Amino acid sequence: MELASQHLKDILKEVFHHQAPHQALVVFDTQSELSRLLSDAYKIALPDAQFIDFDKHTPAQIHAEFAKLHASDLVVLVQSTNFRLEAFRIRVELFKRGLKVIEHPHLSRMVGDEVAVYVDALAYDGVYYRGVGQGLKTIIDSAKGGVLDSGGVTHPGARLVFGSAFESAKLNVGDYRAMPNTGGQFPIGEVFTEAQNLEAVNGRVRIFAFGDTAFKVNRPATPITLIVEKGQVIATENSTAEFDTVLANIRADEEVVWLREIGFGLNRAFTQDRTVSDIGTYERMCGMHLSLGAKHGIYPKPGFKRNDGKHHVDVFAVTECLTLDDKVVYRNGAWVV
Repeated sequence: MELASQHLKDILKEVFHHQAPHQALVVFDTQSELSRLLSDAYKIALPDAQFIDFDKHTPAQIHAEFAKLHASDLVVLVQSTNFRLEAFRIRVELFKRGLKVIEHPHLSRMVGDEVAVYVDALAYDGVYYRGVGQGLKTIIDSAKGGVLDSGGVTHPGARLVFGSAFESAKLNVGDYRAMPNTGGQFPIGEVFTEAQNLEAVNGRVRIFAFGDTAFKVNRPATPITLIVEKGQVIATENSTAEFDTVLANIRADEEVVWLREIGFGLNRAFTQDRTVSDIGTYERMCGMHLSLGAKHGIYPKPGFKRNDGKHHVDVFAVTECLTLDDKVVYRNGAWVV
């Protein structure tokens, strides 16, 4: 509790610059261990905030409280699942009103030892996140290509080659000064991009985890090798029944399995061995992740209609080394930017 409340105080001060006279409203539930912990931690970090138990109020009552807020006020959503208010898309609508938003969704997926891992992931090191994040963006935006080595000396053929320049990288590092909205899902720590030419991605990549059909982190006993040709996964080695189902679902809806997002996770609380079950949270893991499926609306591409893609499945690469052009940016489990 002490650690969680301190991390939240740091986020409120360094990321959101929250202070009087701006108001804060925390909407929470008590349906999971982590939601109860975070709700109590916010009561320490935000002693003057208003707290609303989602399960004890009607949608109309919650709407009425939102309506009392003014631009630059803060809303915190502590959710065991994902709050629904009829057709009201909470974060989108709150952003439209100029409100700052912190979301903690799907907390019920993380229990036991994962609670402490989640709390550690809330720690905010602004110098690290902003420095490494901006450093990576500068390199990515000027690079003509790169190589993800997921084999090392034991599997020397496992190299995924990005034979294309990259799209302008996006940052999720707690710096919202150049962004239209302030806030998002926490914990944070990610830079992401995509190859400008999707068909210029070829090779083999070993993955140690993937998002399954229940949106949970699935870790096979042996890493699965994806064989990629012209930006599509055409075959696998050492696959599992669960991963085969993921691929079959994508192919059923989209015919082929595109590799799109190239994610650079920065959150050092999450590693290959220190995980949580919620895929949306673990996506910030310190290392490389990729997305399978046509859905990645951040970067429009010829032939990809924004709403046609149905799948965006995160997979996590064994990352022995990552080079962009000839510069090593990741090795020995850490960024070297």
